Amino acid sequence: MNISVLGSTGSIGVQTLDVARMHNIKVCALTAYRSIGSLEKQAREFMPDIVGVLDEKSAEQLKISLSDTNIKVIGGKEGILAAAQHEKADTIVNAVVGVAGLLPTLAAIKAKKNLALANKETLVSGGSIVMNEVKKTGIKLYPVDSEHSAIFQCLQGCPENSLKKIILTASGGSFFGKTRDELKNVTVENALKHPNWSMGKKITIDSATMMNKGLEVIEASWLFGVSDDEIDVLIHRESIIHSMIQLKDNAVIAQLGTADMRIPIQYALTYPERLPSPAGELDLAKIAQLHFAKPDYETFKCLALCRQALRKGGLYPTVANAANEVAVQMFLEEKIGFLDIGEIVEKALADFTDNRQDITLEDILQADRETRIKLGDD
Repeated sequence: MNISVLGSTGSIGVQTLDVARMHNIKVCALTAYRSIGSLEKQAREFMPDIVGVLDEKSAEQLKISLSDTNIKVIGGKEGILAAAQHEKADTIVNAVVGVAGLLPTLAAIKAKKNLALANKETLVSGGSIVMNEVKKTGIKLYPVDSEHSAIFQCLQGCPENSLKKIILTASGGSFFGKTRDELKNVTVENALKHPNWSMGKKITIDSATMMNKGLEVIEASWLFGVSDDEIDVLIHRESIIHSMIQLKDNAVIAQLGTADMRIPIQYALTYPERLPSPAGELDLAKIAQLHFAKPDYETFKCLALCRQALRKGGLYPTVANAANEVAVQMFLEEKIGFLDIGEIVEKALADFTDNRQDITLEDILQADRETRIKLGDD
């Protein structure tokens, strides 16, 4: 197998390379935004044909650093798209953060590359277009998110039309059980202390606000062809059960494992094979207990807002995602408070009035741009 890894210096990208290293998977292309120190080390180890660097100045620096090799360094969006369409790659791993992953996803699909998708915003903003292209080209789309991989795994061998509902599990993030009053003055440092997972800053904040789970509800709707009413969310603090399905006879099937993203990454790359994994074994006797609770939709309003956006359809999920991306960055820069993230998303959705359901890629990109501009992110 040959792969391209988009976003190779991020958490998912690094763990993808762990899997590639263990199973001698050929890496044809790597991309990053500007982390050229890490990217150079990866490039020298895996010797890809091309390396894409979104930041043009960083790309020029990396060209000099890798001038003693035959690796081609491409700057700007062209580098990311070249990696997404690399002629030798069988599978593209999209681990880009945010809606920036949408265009590379579409480029990979149109080039008839199988896709291991870790970029949930691709389906949140462009679900209808992406899934239509998947159907048209016949490529395979394998989910990398632990929750969606769990659902995919649970569905293996189930008869068609036997699914009753999906049960997405959520850790509850850094602030499970807190009230809105208790969350008024939390710091960025507090929000980045996830109890179970080691992830990038953006997704860790999304986990703390429960926005991440809201985005996953929308993603699950597109991946598995189910409505909002057919998706439940359940708080499960241990992050051992990664998600479940309930079948029409009310049997529930769950996928369990350690909190290690290399399990779903490897399954997406090697499906349907079950190969030795760099992840550790699960010791249920040591864990002893598993706990569950209903989510608090009032305190963590981002989850409710995503479900609202899914029900409205059209461009509403795009607006919710764009507003959240801007708000999270503002919070990370300490320009707003933690609770302001949800308020900003709520206002963006309330101010949006375009109810079209038949949307194009340009509609999505325009709605994304306009939402960001209104929030001062131009």
